[in-house]
Amino acid sequence: MPSRRADLTSATWRTSSYSNSDGGQCIEVSDDFLGVVPVRDSKRPDGPAVVFGSSAWAAFVSDMR
Repeated sequence: MPSRRADLTSATWRTSSYSNSDGGQCIEVSDDFLGVVPVRDSKRPDGPAVVFGSSAWAAFVSDMR
């Protein structure tokens, strides 16, 4: 069975604009991948990432606004 694991070693991460210096709960996303959006915890950059389909991520962001 082929692996469904994304290779994120080349990802460029950006921190949420809602992040602050108080160590709040923040996420980082990468815009480097066509069709998917990897998301990770900014406090654990070496930890796991969750990969969303682009349309699912867009719907989530829209609902959060």
